[in-house]
Amino acid sequence: TPGESAKKATSPMQGMSLAVVGAHLSGQPLNHQLTSLGATLVRACKTAPEYRLYALQGTVPPKPGLERVLTGGVAIEVEVWQLTPEAFGRFMQGVPSPLVIGTLVLDDGQSVHGFLCEPFALGAATDISQYGGWRAYLAAGK
Repeated sequence: TPGESAKKATSPMQGMSLAVVGAHLSGQPLNHQLTSLGATLVRACKTAPEYRLYALQGTVPPKPGLERVLTGGVAIEVEVWQLTPEAFGRFMQGVPSPLVIGTLVLDDGQSVHGFLCEPFALGAATDISQYGGWRAYLAAGK
């Protein structure tokens, strides 16, 4: 019945996936924003090779911005976390511009919610796609 399916869709046991690409990765400065909401790490993987990664200017702590592109994209390291729908909503309230939550395509073809960046912030940003991920960029001493 419709009521049963609505209950199933909003059950606290049913999680929402969120792909993170930078300061929310395990061991990074904003990871506590996920763990404090009871999020659990599902897996580390890469996006489909359809993205460019940028070091954003003037963000504290430093953050990357992810852009989906039609050509010239690469696979970028991400982590997929699972949150309850309630926790996902609370998390969303703290996502600051120029970051947004959109749909990311992973290397296995799965689509999940994840961090993207508004285009206006990319003009002043540095393209760091060649590193394949935020951790590799930081490890290179950038």
